[in-house]
Amino acid sequence: MQIPGPPPKGSLIEGHNPLGMWAMKLPSADTVVVKRTVSTFIEHPEGLPGAEETPGYAKHRKNFWFCVKPAHFGVNIASRSLMIPMCFLIIGLLIGLLAKFPLGRYLLLKYPESFSAGLFSRAGPTDEEVKSAPPRSKCGLSGMATVMRPMHRSVSGPDVGYITTSIILVQCTLILLSQRGNLPKGGVYTPGAVFGPTDLQWRLQENGLSFDVHMTRSMR
Repeated sequence: MQIPGPPPKGSLIEGHNPLGMWAMKLPSADTVVVKRTVSTFIEHPEGLPGAEETPGYAKHRKNFWFCVKPAHFGVNIASRSLMIPMCFLIIGLLIGLLAKFPLGRYLLLKYPESFSAGLFSRAGPTDEEVKSAPPRSKCGLSGMATVMRPMHRSVSGPDVGYITTSIILVQCTLILLSQRGNLPKGGVYTPGAVFGPTDLQWRLQENGLSFDVHMTRSMR
């Protein structure tokens, strides 16, 4: 099995996309993780067998991965204002330049607020600031559905940096404790390769996250 077509090409910042917003490509670790997951899936089309998986789970695992289609993946930051991507670009270039030198790394660690326009802080937010954050944060995934219509999938949940991350870690731990025999024996794997066939998505939905698919009329 192969990923269909070459990777999509485009400029660093572009304004024509299904969301109708300005988007800028980000050199995110998420891209590497997803590509590793896709590589594992291509090498093991039926998924990774569990150490002591039950016959029922083995059948479920094969059916799950049979429905998964490999795809190209990238991370963008999107905004209706062009100024937001431009600010991220300038900050990213500054941090990347300073990180190359010992003095620059010292300054970044010592004064993160000054070199990130307040985006990063040594202290971190207080409990009050986390509670007062917007109730739901969203990230969008865009692509083409099997009927060749533009598709946008959104993942919504509470504060991403602290609350949502904690929910995901706790639920993954509970799956490891309760379903260990159905998971791979061991090794270095991505979360998608290990938890894909499990009930992780249902668990996350039961704890405040939602996964929605939206079909749009056209792409520009």
